[in-house]
Amino acid sequence: MENRVKITDTTLRDAHQSLWATRMRTADMLPIAEKLDNIGYHSLEVWGGNTFDVGLRYLNEDPWDRLRQLKKIIRKTPLQMMIRGQSLVGYQQYPDDVVEAYINKSVENGISIIRIYDALNDVRNLETAIQSAKKAGAHVQAAMVYTVSPIHTNKHYTELARHLAEMGADSICIKDTAGLLGPYNAYELVKSLKINHDLPVQLHCHYIGGLAVGTYLKAAEAGADIIDTATVPLAFGASQPPVETVVRALHGSSRDTQLDIHKLFEIAEYFEEMRKEKGFKRGVTRINDMRVFDHHVPGGAISNLVTQLEEQKALYRLGEVLEEIPRVIEDLGYPPLVTPTSQIVGTQAVLNVLTGERYKLVPGEVRDYIRGYYGRPPAPINRDIARKVLGDRTPISDKPSDLLEPRMEKLRSELADQVTREEDLISYALFPQVARRFFEFKRNGGFQKGQIYTVRENLPKLEKNIPLAPETPAGKKAGSPKETAPQGQNVSRATDSDTAREVEELNVSDVKDLIRFVGDTDITEVSLESAGVKLSIRKGGFQALEAPGQINAPPANGARGEKPAAAKDLSGQIADDSHAEDGLHSVIAPMVGTFYDTPSPESDPYVKVGDRIKKGQVLCIIEAMKLMNEIKSEYDGEIVEVKVERGQPVEYGQVIFLIKE
Repeated sequence: MENRVKITDTTLRDAHQSLWATRMRTADMLPIAEKLDNIGYHSLEVWGGNTFDVGLRYLNEDPWDRLRQLKKIIRKTPLQMMIRGQSLVGYQQYPDDVVEAYINKSVENGISIIRIYDALNDVRNLETAIQSAKKAGAHVQAAMVYTVSPIHTNKHYTELARHLAEMGADSICIKDTAGLLGPYNAYELVKSLKINHDLPVQLHCHYIGGLAVGTYLKAAEAGADIIDTATVPLAFGASQPPVETVVRALHGSSRDTQLDIHKLFEIAEYFEEMRKEKGFKRGVTRINDMRVFDHHVPGGAISNLVTQLEEQKALYRLGEVLEEIPRVIEDLGYPPLVTPTSQIVGTQAVLNVLTGERYKLVPGEVRDYIRGYYGRPPAPINRDIARKVLGDRTPISDKPSDLLEPRMEKLRSELADQVTREEDLISYALFPQVARRFFEFKRNGGFQKGQIYTVRENLPKLEKNIPLAPETPAGKKAGSPKETAPQGQNVSRATDSDTAREVEELNVSDVKDLIRFVGDTDITEVSLESAGVKLSIRKGGFQALEAPGQINAPPANGARGEKPAAAKDLSGQIADDSHAEDGLHSVIAPMVGTFYDTPSPESDPYVKVGDRIKKGQVLCIIEAMKLMNEIKSEYDGEIVEVKVERGQPVEYGQVIFLIKE
């Protein structure tokens, strides 16, 4: 029996999802694909996770086409993908027929190994995916999400692996997304799995707190068959350990990987040049990452928390949020933090801190989690919290997907005149709005030179509190971002090193792509609405035409834990009841976001002027942090004024309603 440790390379999926926001393009992958194929990897993880969503939403690339193009080149090494059980590559659960269709087409287009996990380790959410993958002829790797809690012991995971084997798994994966698995715990867990089961064991660890290389070595010593690594330019930090380090560490041992380190460095050079050209960052372990053993938040999820708090102008409260997260984890039954539970727990912790009252504001996704629509938590949810959030509503005990109606035949009938490929129908079933926009983009022939496009989400990523130089004359390259502007000028400039991250309408991955699609045109304006910047794009460079105000400035008092001074609404009224008109109460926005007076454009307003309302009644929705947050009244009374219009952005502390008690 072969004794070498096999390696799965994650560079083309999880590594660039963890470090580069999944912004690597298909065109960047194809030139190196043959070399990757010739290394001798156990498998190449190239699909799943966020690659599907990001490809359609931000890169304007068809993920199905990516898979087919890679399969044409990679002929020796099995292609692997990761799916979130019944949620596939999305953030909600899909009906069984959608799961079956997605898996069938994935295998048909080139996938050989499918790693399947559920965020709660609820095996009910794995049943359909495992059965479908087996039927399609794929190798089924059932993954157990690893975390540390009173529930999650080695005995618990050994029993879970037994259950997964009985369900038809061909191999077992220990999925350690937060880097919580220590070397000696890994040794004991792998030993237990190997003694009690005869399935191959694969270990997937993120570097985060710095234990992963040591964990891999002890796991290999205990008999782990396969481990996940990435090429060094996309390793460390929130990503996996570098393959070069692991190969060197095992060299000459009884578990030698037998991979050629010199060929691995040839591949690393390719990705390092790409990293430099696109301005992507290296994987770095930060102090807050090292505290993962207290807060359990994966590195990528910490980045999301930072973004959320920046949007709320409350980054100075990150420490409080990280302290609140373990309390929310316990309240919600010790869910491992992985998509989507890391977003659910993290956002609730942010809201608990920002509102100053725990569970005063609860997004619909958190409410659905507590009701059981994501599955069965590892431990019971705190009863008092459940009662506060759900009121009289009772949780469900059914398998969540059993409550969903089949979708594929209905969509096939509705879209018969618009969609001809089964793959496009599946894309629409997964992400209807995003897919519709992508199909329209393809019909229109892609980007048009010289056209003005609009960016709507946090682009560019300008450095905080750095004075930026004024516009330079045409043809002259702008200087370093560290140069200061002339005294008294408030203008901005972004440089070639700035990376475009959350791009909506523009659909490009970085600043060089802005220049690339503009092509030979002399000047094209690109309006960056959220940053208040207009960029003049010229061949070989770009510069700002208009400037935003201060970006992500800290609160005036600057003290950790103190709230910024009360904000003013658009009419200038202070968002504070002590300054409200006599007999009136202000309802203020508890966060930065977008105001909606209804749950959907077709709905009637929740409330309007003249309505009598009761304490606890939903007044509106504020969309923030990618969640829909219901704002409830704290008073009985009458609505005398609605101060915000549908779709209008609101600031923290802005008055949105006036109520006469």
